[in-house]
Amino acid sequence: MRLSRIKRETKYEKRYSVKMGELTTQVTYIRKYIMGLPVRTLHKYRETYDGKVKDCKECNVLA
Repeated sequence: MRLSRIKRETKYEKRYSVKMGELTTQVTYIRKYIMGLPVRTLHKYRETYDGKVKDCKECNVLA
C-alpha cells in the first residue's frame, strides 16, 4: 500500500471573471494525499474555451 500519492481531479465550478462575467468551467485540482487523506493542493488550473490553460487566481469563485 502506498503511503503518499498525487491525484488529479476535474470538476465543474461557477467562476466570475471581470472580462467574461459568470462562467461555468472545468477546474482541475492536483492534490497530494497521504494515507488516503488530502494534505494540500499542489496546483489548480482551468481550461478556456479556446483550449488554453490558465491559473485559477484570475477568477473568483461564486458561492
